[in-house]
Amino acid sequence: MDRYAQNILVVDDEEEITDLLEVYLTNEGYHVHKFYSGAGVLECISEKQIDLALLDVMLPDIDGFTLCRRIREAWYFPIIMLTAKVEDQDKIAGMTMGADDYITKPFNPLEVVARVKAQLRRAQTYNFSMGRQEEEEYYNVRGMEINVSDHTCILFGEEIPITPLEFSILLYLCRRMGQVVSSEELFEKVWGEKYLDNNNTVMAHIARIREKLHENARKPKFIKTVWGVGYKIEK
Repeated sequence: MDRYAQNILVVDDEEEITDLLEVYLTNEGYHVHKFYSGAGVLECISEKQIDLALLDVMLPDIDGFTLCRRIREAWYFPIIMLTAKVEDQDKIAGMTMGADDYITKPFNPLEVVARVKAQLRRAQTYNFSMGRQEEEEYYNVRGMEINVSDHTCILFGEEIPITPLEFSILLYLCRRMGQVVSSEELFEKVWGEKYLDNNNTVMAHIARIREKLHENARKPKFIKTVWGVGYKIEK
């Protein structure tokens, strides 16, 4: 991975935190674009090829969730939320807005760097190999088409804007079509990390995908919930 070509966006109104993250990320070879408020962030993203964003939830002019949602209207690079809040509902809110990860303050800057590296690796390799010729993989599930060759999700002829992580979730479920996949398995295979109890990350991303697929929560057509077990896409 050529880290020197990668641009990291850091948005946090606590200047000490922003400046500290800039030092650590720059030392790792990343190019950092920092902001102490939401002003100018979208313009920066439009002009630069941003590879990952670190967004504080509490900003003086706009909350991070809203900024995350606006970013997701046009861009799909990884987003890590930074916040002093620890409530699960806040985590779920961030994930459903399109965030990929969540770090609670206070944090160790080395942990942030590790999470950044993990998200960048995941963004580059989200078409993870399961021992098949990926370029030939194609699934059509009752009008939802998953095409690995160009990493697209087509719903009834219209392309759905999904993030690499969301694509990975759908692809893994398609590869296990007809089987129930537990939240633990899905998290460890897609995120590549150890699953912890009370982890709502998978649930939040499934909810986000269902929203994009215009799913009826009570009668989902594509991703079924097997209560107490996990999720599956039926054949």
